Amino acid sequence: MELNDIKAVYFIGAGGIGMSAIARFFIHRGLVVAGYDRTPSELTRQLEKEGMLIHYEENVNEIPHVCRDNKTCLVVYTPAIPETNKELAWFRQNGFEIEKRAQVLGTLTRSHKGLCVAGTHGKTTTTTMCAHIMHESHVDCNAFLGGISKNYGTNYILSDSSDYVVIEADEFDRSFHWLRPWMTVITATDPDHLDIYGTKEAYLESFRHYTTLIQPGGALIIHLGLEMKADVQEGVKTYTYSRDKGDFHAENVKIDNGRITFDFVSPIENIEGIELGQPIPINIENGVAAMALAQLNGCTPEEIKYGMKTYHGVDRRFDFKINTDKLVFLSDYAHHPKEISQSVKSLRELYQNRKITVIFQPHLYTRTRDFYKEFAEALSHVDEVILCDIYPAREQPIPGVTSKLIYDNLKPGVEKSMIHKEDVLNLVKQRDFDVLEVLGAGDLDNYVPQMTKILEDKLHA
Repeated sequence: MELNDIKAVYFIGAGGIGMSAIARFFIHRGLVVAGYDRTPSELTRQLEKEGMLIHYEENVNEIPHVCRDNKTCLVVYTPAIPETNKELAWFRQNGFEIEKRAQVLGTLTRSHKGLCVAGTHGKTTTTTMCAHIMHESHVDCNAFLGGISKNYGTNYILSDSSDYVVIEADEFDRSFHWLRPWMTVITATDPDHLDIYGTKEAYLESFRHYTTLIQPGGALIIHLGLEMKADVQEGVKTYTYSRDKGDFHAENVKIDNGRITFDFVSPIENIEGIELGQPIPINIENGVAAMALAQLNGCTPEEIKYGMKTYHGVDRRFDFKINTDKLVFLSDYAHHPKEISQSVKSLRELYQNRKITVIFQPHLYTRTRDFYKEFAEALSHVDEVILCDIYPAREQPIPGVTSKLIYDNLKPGVEKSMIHKEDVLNLVKQRDFDVLEVLGAGDLDNYVPQMTKILEDKLHA
């Protein structure tokens, strides 16, 4: 089904954050948008105010009349919905086109110019940076992000006029193979999701296949030195980037007193005096990729400089809660060894002579089993490591796989301890910290607001 054929869209599992962003895109286009969710929430109430028809009882009779034509109604569902769902079963029996969120994003890239960012890490920040630059420019864009932008307080941006859609291209479950990018950045291909892919070779092959999907006339912007082999169609340009080498890179980097400036070197046009609105060393490299994508699609030097300077970051991505001379406290979603390594490296550059303590909650038994030595290596570059139990997410425990695997492999000289997440608040009350970072993609982040309050109270005591 092409976008122009669609008159109504029905969402099964309407209240998820990713689903709601797509629902809003279709509401914005003036289509009839309806759906089911098991429970009302602040998000579903907001969607109803914006014009979406939502019901909370699993009942085929509640499906609006306009959503009962299989030639003009697209059905979108989240994999969290069981196959036994009565409404999903009814749509299947009646020949409707039923798509996952990733497939819908693929449909959008066939009707818009898709600017996609893929990679093991860095993709949420790079996507959000690029979307902000373009949205603030004369080019504008729609965007579907993998995190909540601090500039907009949401995970999407909508435009009445732009032909561009900026998308975070997720490699989990090979979702990014549904996309047809006009241009794409690939930030990193360090193996991950081996519970899905099985081997490093299969993971790299998945990225190779992704590069074949770039549309002729478009471009691939790939981080210098990646192990994967790109395989682009004829008519697709390939560029390289990194922090200090490649077709796009940074020069004259100055990190001084919480401020980062550099010059952007580009085969199109160099831009001097870029200032990072979120001054973190890793954002130099993320910024180079975001600026390359924006510049290749018509943003001017002045617009790029303004976008970079006014970018405020993403929730849970190097997210400062307290930043004073006495105490620094932040949380970071980093949950892969390379992400942790980059996060720690950035902290070291910013706070060279301060004691850095990390509280880390590993995410997934399989990832811990596959990478415990690499986790230990990355974490050994801080002064103190406090390890929580593994967050299981979708997995069952694996015998012998616990946080102790990481603990036992930390380098000599690193202070280390293990703790249950329920005891973290007491620990924070009892201890004094210099630079404290909470790391991981699990639910330890739920404690961060309370931790922030405890630390602020101690600062002001």
